Amino acid sequence: MFKLAHLSDPHLGPLAGFSLHQLLGKRATGYVNWRRKRRHAHDMDVLARIVADIHAQQPDHVACTGDVAHIGLPDEFKTALAFLDTLGPRETVSFVPGNHDAYARSSLKPLAGLLAPWCANDEGRAGYPWYRRRGPVALIGVNSGVPTLPLMATGRIGSEQMERIAALLDRARDERLIRVVLIHHPPYVGGAKRGRELVDAAAFETMLRRKGADLIIHGHNHSFSLAWRPGPAHDVPIVGVPSASLGPRGHGELGAWHLFHIAGDATAPRITLEQRGFEPDGTVILRQEIALHTKPT
Repeated sequence: MFKLAHLSDPHLGPLAGFSLHQLLGKRATGYVNWRRKRRHAHDMDVLARIVADIHAQQPDHVACTGDVAHIGLPDEFKTALAFLDTLGPRETVSFVPGNHDAYARSSLKPLAGLLAPWCANDEGRAGYPWYRRRGPVALIGVNSGVPTLPLMATGRIGSEQMERIAALLDRARDERLIRVVLIHHPPYVGGAKRGRELVDAAAFETMLRRKGADLIIHGHNHSFSLAWRPGPAHDVPIVGVPSASLGPRGHGELGAWHLFHIAGDATAPRITLEQRGFEPDGTVILRQEIALHTKPT
């Protein structure tokens, strides 16, 4: 049994130090949004309880699917570096970025440099898509975070990355591994509202129909979701997790994380999801279990 923990959208706080010239452009509106809403909604005490519960369940690997930052300030990634180290040894933690991490073009270099240890392949090369073999599982990390215009939160994979994802799915199939894809944006048509969607979701679905996968996990919407999309041998479950830090002063689902129990082999994987989440009384509990290897009729 391989246990994979998944959390997303921690939006780490407090906001790192910055200079006024760093707030030019899109970051100005993002800063106002943080002052008015996000700094109250995202509770680091809730996140600490979530992380403690992750450790208590002793997963084999931890996946974080982005938005460790608010407005992609360089110093925010120093905070993220320290946070990712709290999740476990670096070889047991993986990361893909979200739209808030790639908030501006000036975010991209520190994002890639500081967080490289968590988005490198088994040969130690950082970049996307990355490929990590862990036990019976192939983890494939996809980057959907790209700088966008103000008030936009769309994502994009791009044709070149899409081709490499397809090749890695083939590689994992040939190595007889259970294939798990990590991405920030929901990678299917209708997965997010207009202005927040993955703009090439239709192309991803087309690729998925040809290549298949066993599980796709994402964040972005700050809510639980379960969608199924066709693959060549079976339908593929696509699971969205709420923000790991949303507290009682936020709007939406309280902080949560997912624990996947992965068993079987590439020909007959068995995957069960445990939804675990923060409650108003401060506890973190198991909310429900869902078998993902059999699509409900």
